[in-house]
Amino acid sequence: MSEVAKLVVGENTYELPILEGSEGERAIDISKLRAQSGLITLDPGFANTGSCQSSITFINGEEGILRYRGYPIEELAEKSSFLETSYLVLNGELPTAAELARFEEEITLHTLIHEDVRHMYQAFPLKAHPMAVVSALVGSLATLYQDELDPLNPEHVQLQVRRLIAKLPTICAWAYKYSVGHPFVYPRNDLGYAENILHMMFANPAETYEVHPAVAKAIDTLLILHADHEQNCSTSTMRLVGSSHSNLFASASAAIGALWGPLHGGANQAVIEMLTEIAAEGLSGREYLDRVKDDPNTRLMGFGHRVYKNYDPRAKVLKGMTREVLEAIGQSTPLLDIAMQLEEVALSDDYFVKRRLYPNVDFYSGIIYQAIGIPVNMFTVFFALGRMPGWIAHWLEMHADPAARIGRPRQIYTGATQRPYQDLSSRG
Repeated sequence: MSEVAKLVVGENTYELPILEGSEGERAIDISKLRAQSGLITLDPGFANTGSCQSSITFINGEEGILRYRGYPIEELAEKSSFLETSYLVLNGELPTAAELARFEEEITLHTLIHEDVRHMYQAFPLKAHPMAVVSALVGSLATLYQDELDPLNPEHVQLQVRRLIAKLPTICAWAYKYSVGHPFVYPRNDLGYAENILHMMFANPAETYEVHPAVAKAIDTLLILHADHEQNCSTSTMRLVGSSHSNLFASASAAIGALWGPLHGGANQAVIEMLTEIAAEGLSGREYLDRVKDDPNTRLMGFGHRVYKNYDPRAKVLKGMTREVLEAIGQSTPLLDIAMQLEEVALSDDYFVKRRLYPNVDFYSGIIYQAIGIPVNMFTVFFALGRMPGWIAHWLEMHADPAARIGRPRQIYTGATQRPYQDLSSRG
């Protein structure tokens, strides 16, 4: 007999099944609790609520483990490419050489976007944030492919998936080009995924532009590290919107909007702003951390994580890569030295150790982006670019799940009880 949990409410006892995942995670299934008892559970922020069963990504925050489809993030960052990792996340297995070649070819063939989209950029103010532009234009793809949008048609879905992954770098790069008043640069079929977006961002018709291999590798690795992260805010948004059978482009547009929030995808920008402030004031890492301890209004950005209570495994990858990239391109930045000081002091200071404030992925990613010339307002755009395969994989998994239902959380109502309507003339 399966193990059950017992909930005692007054004189009544309710038995709730206990489920166990492949990595030993255990959950109490409350899906029938309201039907049996009239009760619901209350969990603000869903911090302790599982919304689904998923086979895509495993996280153990206490031990600092992140795996896509069973593969450790450290191995994928070292040995894989972003498109290979995307295939893995989407399909559950690493591709054969033939499968990867076919997938890469399909993505390459769809990188161009409809010429009418070029005119859509002109509808936005020049100072519009690129995330707003990217979200709107991803949603607009549904207007260009109206005959192939059915989320329950496998052929339509596969075409949508490839179009979205392929066209997103073009959409993102053109959002940047528009904001700085430069002519759009078309994608090139002879370039890889990371090389293409860098070329579209930084090339111009007046001179040749060659993407530095170390920079392309760094971007490819960053995209891998961002490819999925379980049921975070934006992924949950992707699933929730998709649960209404909204099309893939509309769901992805909503997920991009969720990622834009400073509490989610904007954290690496906050890290750069903090490091810049420390450098401008001429503080050492120790001096700034002392201020953090003494002043509740001074925040240590890039440390701590909602899930990880240990060193973020993605931050470990980036820590070693950051200095390598800067040396390869002949760049130096005092921000990296300050970051290293902050990490060294924080990891040895009981104040931060007791609070489990370890560096997270945002701590180093912003330094890399800035060093290679990515503007601060494009940091979150690159996050969205990397996260897209994960969002899509969750959207696909949800539609394939026979237990899936339209998302509809409950609430505890705390407003006024029933009262009579008063005529306007009698309201004091």
